[in-house]
Amino acid sequence: MAKKRNRSLRNIKLLGGASLFNEIGSEMVSPILPFYITAFGGGGIAIGLLSGLREGFSSLFKFFGGWFSDKLGKKNPIVLFGYFFSVIFKFLMGIAGSWQQLVGFISFERFGKLRDAPRDAMISQATKRHGRDFGLHRMIESIGGLIGILLVLFLFWKLELGFRTIIFVAAGISAFSLLPLFFVSEYKFKPEKDGLIKGLKKIDKRLRYLIFVFSIFTLSNFGLYMFMLLRVKELSGSLIIPMIFYGLFTVTYAFLAIPFGKLSDKIGRKKVLMMGYVLFLAVTFGFLFIKNVWLLGFLFLIYGTVYAITDTNQRAYVGDLSGKLKGTAHGLYYVSIGIVSVLGGLIAGYLWELNYFTMFAYLSGIGILSIFLLNFVKNH
Repeated sequence: MAKKRNRSLRNIKLLGGASLFNEIGSEMVSPILPFYITAFGGGGIAIGLLSGLREGFSSLFKFFGGWFSDKLGKKNPIVLFGYFFSVIFKFLMGIAGSWQQLVGFISFERFGKLRDAPRDAMISQATKRHGRDFGLHRMIESIGGLIGILLVLFLFWKLELGFRTIIFVAAGISAFSLLPLFFVSEYKFKPEKDGLIKGLKKIDKRLRYLIFVFSIFTLSNFGLYMFMLLRVKELSGSLIIPMIFYGLFTVTYAFLAIPFGKLSDKIGRKKVLMMGYVLFLAVTFGFLFIKNVWLLGFLFLIYGTVYAITDTNQRAYVGDLSGKLKGTAHGLYYVSIGIVSVLGGLIAGYLWELNYFTMFAYLSGIGILSIFLLNFVKNH
C-alpha cells in the first residue's frame, strides 16, 4: 500500500513538473496577449473573442481527449502528445502578422489541451484525497506561472525585448514539459467499450447538474483577467503595473490551491466553492466602483483566491462523482465550461465596447445567479 501511495505521489509530481514548464511558457504569453492584440489593431471584441475561444476550443479538445483516453485505456500518451502540440503552436504565435492570425494560432494551440482530462483522470485515480491531490498539482503548475510572470517582466521591462521575441523564448521553455512525462508509471485502465453517447448517459445525474452550475459560473469567469488587465492599464497608463498585478494573482492562487483543496476534503466541496463564488462577486463589484489603481491590485489578490478555490475544487468535485468514466466525466466538465466560455467572452467583449461598467455589472449578475444555483447542490 505504501509503495502504491509513493508511486501515486511521484506521478502527481511528474505530471506537475510537465505542467510547470508548460505554465512558465504560457504565463509568459498570457499577460501580454491583450496588449499584443491591441498592437495589431484589435479591440474589445477581439479580446473577448480570444478569451472565449481560448477556453472554448481547449475545453472541446479536453472532452475528446478524456473520452478517447477511456476508450484507449491509456492516458499518458495523449498527455504527451498534447504538450508537444502546444509547443509547436506557441512558436507559430510569434510569426502572426495580424490579430486574426494570432487568434487563429492560439485557437489551434488549444488542441494540445486534449491532455488535460486524461491528466486529471490520472490524478483522481491516484488517491481518494482529491482536494489535496489537485491542489498539489495546481500549486506546482502555479509556481511555473509565477516564474513565467517574473521572466516576462524581466525580458520586457529590463531587457526591453519585443512581444515576438518573448513568445519565442516562452515556446522554447515550454518544450521542457515533455521530459517528465517519460518517467510517469501509468496505472492500468480497462478500455471502455461503450460509444460516446452511451458513455455520456452513464454520467451521474448529480454530476450533470453540478457541471451545469459550473457552466453558469463560467459565463462570468471565462478568462476575466484580460479585461482586468486592460482596466488597470486604462487607469495607470502603464504596461508594467498590470503585469505586476497579474503576478500577484498568480502568486496567490499558487500558494492557496493546496490549503483550499485540503479544506474541501475536510468540510466539503460545496462550502468552499460557495466561498469562492462570493469572493468572485466581491471582485466584480470592486471593478464596478473602484478607480484607485492600488486598490484594484488588492482585487487581483482576491481573484487569485477565487481561482485557487474554484479551479481546484471544481475539478476535485468532478473527480468525486465521476465513477469509472473519469476521463469522460472530466472531458464533459471541460467541454461544457468551454462552450460557455466562448459565449461569455463574446458577450463581455461587446459590453466592454459599450463601457466597462456595463460589463462588470453583467458579470456581477451572473455571479449572483451562480451562488443561487450552487445552493441546490448537495454538499460532498
